[in-house]
Amino acid sequence: MEFLVEKIGMSRTVAKPSIPVTLLKVKSAKICEILESGKALVAYQQGKSVNKAIAGQQKKYNLDKEYNKFATLQVSNTEAGDLDLSILESAKRVKVSFNTKGRGFSGVMKRWNFQGGPGAHGSRFHRAPGSIGNREWPGRVQPGKKMAGHYGDEKVTVQNEIISFDKEHNVLVLRGSVPGFKGAFGKLKVVK
Repeated sequence: MEFLVEKIGMSRTVAKPSIPVTLLKVKSAKICEILESGKALVAYQQGKSVNKAIAGQQKKYNLDKEYNKFATLQVSNTEAGDLDLSILESAKRVKVSFNTKGRGFSGVMKRWNFQGGPGAHGSRFHRAPGSIGNREWPGRVQPGKKMAGHYGDEKVTVQNEIISFDKEHNVLVLRGSVPGFKGAFGKLKVVK
């Protein structure tokens, strides 16, 4: 089963030994339509954006104005209504997919951990990538060469153990860290 989650942040447990945990808020969602193979079209709340297409879907599925985003998830429900969160109480492990923090255009030292050159005066080789090609043959830069470029903001999936689930506030506590910034939006899938 899949759920939409928002990253609250990280903390630690008070018990001994203290372990690092990540807090995730499970978004409340309404199932609009059951599709084939256990998937469903769900509506959830995110921001305030509304256009004619969203208004049409809200009217079609008889939704409140807050439900302005739609996604396809794997669900255990067999009919339309609220998304069933009871499986999270007994689950042990989950797969969490988030986009990593975006770091923009980064140099080779930050992006690929290149060593760089000496910092002293006169070297003229500090943070540059150095030589990138071969000899006359092949006479070009090889594909996949580690160079400066866009770093981060890519989808990463990790597996985490569930510590606890607060049913009243829909807050899930996972052991360890998950990628992404505070307030990031991602998907959570229950692993048997």
